[in-house]
Amino acid sequence: MSQLVYLIPLFPLIGFLINGLLWNKMPKMVAGIIGCTAILASFIVSVGIFMEVKSPSFHGPVIVTLFDFIQSGKLNIPFSFQVDALSSLFLLIITGVGFLIHVYSASYMSHDEGMVKYFAYLNLFVFSMLLLVLGANYLIMFIGWEGVGLCSYLLIGFWFKKREYTNAAKKAFVMNRIGDLGFLVGMLLVLYYFGTLSYQEFTGALTSGHAAVDSSVYTAIAICFFIGATGKSAQIPLYTWLPDAMAGPTPVSALIHAATMVTAGIYMIARSNALYTLSPFTLHIVAIIGLSTAIVAATIAIKQYDIKKVLAYSTVSQLGFMFLALGVGAYTTAVFHVMTHAFFKALLFLGSGSVIHAMGGEQDIRKMGGLGKHMRITQVTFLIGCLAISGIPGLSGFFSKDAILTAAFAHDPILYVLGIVAAMMTAFYMFRLYFLTFTGGFRGTEDQHHHLHESPAAMTLPLIVLAILSILGGYVGLPEVMSEHNLLNEYLAPVVKNLGEHHIAAGTEWMLMGISVAVSIVMIVVAYTINSKPNFTPNKGIAGLLENKWYIDELYDAVIVRPIEIFSGLLDRFVERMGIDGSVNGVGKIVKWGGDRMRLLQTGQVGFYIFILVMGMVVLFALSFFWIK
Repeated sequence: MSQLVYLIPLFPLIGFLINGLLWNKMPKMVAGIIGCTAILASFIVSVGIFMEVKSPSFHGPVIVTLFDFIQSGKLNIPFSFQVDALSSLFLLIITGVGFLIHVYSASYMSHDEGMVKYFAYLNLFVFSMLLLVLGANYLIMFIGWEGVGLCSYLLIGFWFKKREYTNAAKKAFVMNRIGDLGFLVGMLLVLYYFGTLSYQEFTGALTSGHAAVDSSVYTAIAICFFIGATGKSAQIPLYTWLPDAMAGPTPVSALIHAATMVTAGIYMIARSNALYTLSPFTLHIVAIIGLSTAIVAATIAIKQYDIKKVLAYSTVSQLGFMFLALGVGAYTTAVFHVMTHAFFKALLFLGSGSVIHAMGGEQDIRKMGGLGKHMRITQVTFLIGCLAISGIPGLSGFFSKDAILTAAFAHDPILYVLGIVAAMMTAFYMFRLYFLTFTGGFRGTEDQHHHLHESPAAMTLPLIVLAILSILGGYVGLPEVMSEHNLLNEYLAPVVKNLGEHHIAAGTEWMLMGISVAVSIVMIVVAYTINSKPNFTPNKGIAGLLENKWYIDELYDAVIVRPIEIFSGLLDRFVERMGIDGSVNGVGKIVKWGGDRMRLLQTGQVGFYIFILVMGMVVLFALSFFWIK
């Protein structure tokens, strides 16, 4: 079955080509069927490969080479795919959640005139992400890495007639390019020092101890890769593009923020776990940046009123938790949270899309309220998502978040305390969002109230499936105090090696769980108390600071964007126009001026021409007499 792995990215590519080439002739319904069928076919093959990898007879990884991509001297980089536990798990997440989002999109975008192009972009996006996780070397990963960056630009700016949407798309594109440069430099360092970009050969050189390089090289490569990850996975300081990415259609937000693009950085570091294990300094940086991002994004989410912006900052915060897990060496725990987060965050984004659909495009939660009476399925599934992300026992988010906090405690109790603070804020802002949206009285217009209705089945069915996954998804990673077998850790063990196994006493682990659950429940109660009778007075002081996102965007504009614009203006004026253009235009002016003057010699008088001829002969004679020996 693994030899058919090329079919997984091939199906979305075919869907993209059909819808992309026939976008002006294809009926919208047919485009939706093609787009959904392509992802479903990939999912079916992914399930088959997952079952093969899971079987005891599998001895991986399996490398499937399609053709030689680059061959120059001793350098040989094949276009090949790697089938192992890590890639097969991500295949299931990408194609499974991606299929549900495609089905949802078929209804959500049915009235949009650009629906055919939308599905073409969506298929291309999934193709690029599949290429990223399937590549057997860093170059193939980089191709997919750049592909998802391009597709995010196309999808975020899909409604390009609005200037702010195109600005958001450009912002995402530029900030991702900054991170991509770091990844590219790291890749070139791997090629220079190790002579290969293959995961197997690179990891083999690291684990064998035969690599004749200084430890500083490991650190340099790891930091460069991490810079790439901060761009794709929206960590400080390159996180501000992600909230602006809400400009795209809501299903795009679900796809980018849940199962695909933003998890690329976590996948890349988990894939390079042998490298990061050899660089404790870089791991420390990863943990600090991840925790800082989790806290900063959570504080901002507390005072946002756009339903999608709250979820966007929630995504940034949850990505911070994943990087915290990576930073303490719990690589499989980070992958575990990637999986559970894909379920409940896709559920929350699609649920917000259902709300926006019912509200006629309104996204301000101050104008909502009481929607649960009209949208029972959306309310219940959204509540499950809120409970899961808040870490309530029995749901998927509880197990993955508890695993992260436990690993942080075993590494450094200070990290645990700060992680608990971020978890408290998570429970507060998510239930603030829930209560303001679904409970109380309706605060919108009479016309909006009249049109409130539950979304069609094509939108609610994916919500139900994702809600079930948000409940059951965590049981593949039960903690040690609940089960002797952590199925996910055992599955990933051949590929992902955690940095030591920190065992803590069972009593201590139960206590940590209790603290985490208790603070979450307390914050849910606080959120209900504050928002049961909402009073939307203008925010001042710290609240105003949070509502304005710590003025980080304004700071970037003042410190980076405007100085670059001023400097660019100076270069344009003095270097480009006066220097380069001036030189080129000056040559033309000199030739024209000389031609005008030479033209005066053409008088038409034969005597004058004879005089010039004689004078020329005299000059030549003089030159030959005095200078030529």
